Amino acid sequence: MAFVFVAELVAAAALPAHPIRDGSPAPTAARVDDAGLTPVVVGGHTVRLIGLGGADSERLLSRVAANLGSAIDAVAAFWGTDWPHEISVVAAGSDDQFRTAAGGGPASQWADIAAVTVVEHVDTARRTAAGQRIVFAPGAADMSQSALRIVLTHELFHYATRVDTALDAPRWLTEGVADFVARPASRPPVDALPLALPSDNDLDTAGPRRSLAYDRAWWFTRFVAETYGTTALRGLYLAACGAGHPNFATAARTVLETDPTGLLTRWQGWLTD
Repeated sequence: MAFVFVAELVAAAALPAHPIRDGSPAPTAARVDDAGLTPVVVGGHTVRLIGLGGADSERLLSRVAANLGSAIDAVAAFWGTDWPHEISVVAAGSDDQFRTAAGGGPASQWADIAAVTVVEHVDTARRTAAGQRIVFAPGAADMSQSALRIVLTHELFHYATRVDTALDAPRWLTEGVADFVARPASRPPVDALPLALPSDNDLDTAGPRRSLAYDRAWWFTRFVAETYGTTALRGLYLAACGAGHPNFATAARTVLETDPTGLLTRWQGWLTD
């Protein structure tokens, strides 16, 4: 079975893309043959850029290649360098190819998705992942430079942390941290109200509800980083999302030394401050 991670981006001008659906099982993803391709080396990583045809695949891969250095640097700055040094990036030539490479499903499931990260097998105990690749939809070729960079960085974070992320990790936190790494900091809108943390249902409901859910997750991780430090945010991710993780409340008490109720109250105050 393959596991598919979806990246959408609320702020993208062209094609929305938000963080990964951690651990959602999908049909077996199509295998991509990269035999004969000449890899490029970026920041100590060997990257295979695989085009599946189509009018814009090569242009998209060229744009991805130009942004790989900054994406790798952003992930390494937060997570460190202990993650796979071989990266596969696939540019689908058609929407049908994208759905197949991503693992199938109805067209409506992928209509507003810019990229996915696919992994065929994960062993968190041995910290190994087989068949990982980042797959871009054809429409991603027309994203703005900043939006494409955010999507690539977001997906690369999921790629880097896959072996350290349990399949039952809280999705809102995996998505929020990926956005923290990928998106430039900005204050919440002035009309932001005190909010609850998003549920899986919020993340799965297309449209404004999902967009706000991802923003809420992102705002929470920014609050943690600004209040406790980025090292604490990384520690919270490992504690709450790693193999054998406790519930979020226990992880927060352990890492941040605060009770969840007080933590949420402080976050809500941060939102409206």
